[in-house]
Amino acid sequence: MASSRKSQPSLKSTNRIAVALSGGLDSVVLLDTVCKAQAKNKNTEIFVFHIHHGLQKPADDWLIFCEKLAQKYKVHFDFRLLHLSQEEGNIEARARAGRYEALADLCEEYGIEDLLLAHHLNDQAETVLLQLLRGAGVAGLSGMPAIREIKVGSNTVTLWRPLLNQSRAELETYAKENKLQWIEDPSNQNRQFRRNAIRKDIIPRLLKIQPEAIMNLARSANLLSDAQTLLDRLAIQDSKDILLKDSLKTKPLLSLAKLDQAAANNILRYWLRLNELAMPSQERLDAWWRDLRSVKSNAQLEWAHDGKAIRLWRDQLQVSSPSSGLWVFKPIASRSKNLGLPAAWVKSAQKEGRIHTKTRSGSEKLQIKPNAPRKTLKNLFQEGDIPPWQRNAPLLYIDNQLIAVAGVGVSHPHLVDSGSRVLPEWQEKAL
Repeated sequence: MASSRKSQPSLKSTNRIAVALSGGLDSVVLLDTVCKAQAKNKNTEIFVFHIHHGLQKPADDWLIFCEKLAQKYKVHFDFRLLHLSQEEGNIEARARAGRYEALADLCEEYGIEDLLLAHHLNDQAETVLLQLLRGAGVAGLSGMPAIREIKVGSNTVTLWRPLLNQSRAELETYAKENKLQWIEDPSNQNRQFRRNAIRKDIIPRLLKIQPEAIMNLARSANLLSDAQTLLDRLAIQDSKDILLKDSLKTKPLLSLAKLDQAAANNILRYWLRLNELAMPSQERLDAWWRDLRSVKSNAQLEWAHDGKAIRLWRDQLQVSSPSSGLWVFKPIASRSKNLGLPAAWVKSAQKEGRIHTKTRSGSEKLQIKPNAPRKTLKNLFQEGDIPPWQRNAPLLYIDNQLIAVAGVGVSHPHLVDSGSRVLPEWQEKAL
């Protein structure tokens, strides 16, 4: 992803919000209404984020249009360029996932906790129909929530959809009355995309049968969202002895499945959503249950799902994903009794390029406790009950000495209890 056209945020202490701007009717209306509301609240600083998919020739023109529109409203502007290949697969899903990732990245860069999206009533109706065609359950048929939180690094961003109760016809009326200009994406006419086929062919026929079809589909989504809330509450109640912080205990889960398969399915789906994974098809879910029932005790098992791996280890299901990251040196308060590395030593090592990240070679040893011997990483991983797939942890070296191992600890002989100190921490970033 590439980024430019950055504008400098204000140094004043203000509330920051961002608007995702594609240049289409809905996002142009959203930006106009937000800027007019901001005129009454000078403490709010507005950012406009545009995602350049690079899939169509006019995409460069859309970027310029959005940038000029941000200049017109005198708000901050930035964008991300996605590199999406035309490989086989669902290009719509890949573009959507890439768009959210890029928007989250921009929010993290600018310290923004509230991101406004321009989805409207028609979008909600189309989403419900798409989910019906996929055979989705209650969660999928709940459609898009008006408010949703996502994790971005160590921060949380709240997604807001303030136009979700407005129809496209209402937005178009507003745009014409306020003499707004917008872009029409020619790909919206391509019926090869399922959403476009539903928009162009299915919904017009439904409206002839039932004029309130769009509103009724959105109402059903709201009702199903309420039902999903109750199912989540039930999953929490049923999983007290099953759901750990980030894993599922399979033995009590299988015991529950013998008595109540629906309750066990509900827990499994709830756990998948906690890990931000897509809901599996019924066929895949059935296959998982067959595997869990047939696998031997303490055996290892792995499923590929939604770009991640679900692994069974020591009778627990865990989710892992490919990741990259970096070592961050966090300062320790001067009054703290916590041990840390001498800050001056680390700073000079950073400046002179004496800090390196390496992978395991198999012979490393580390002392992580006082008055304890140096132990091999294999032993430390076993003592820490760390799963095999997490044992290829990044190693931190300073002056060619092993200083820290992600998920294990820091070399105790290098720690001090006084003076300016820092503690190394490995921060992961999903690929």
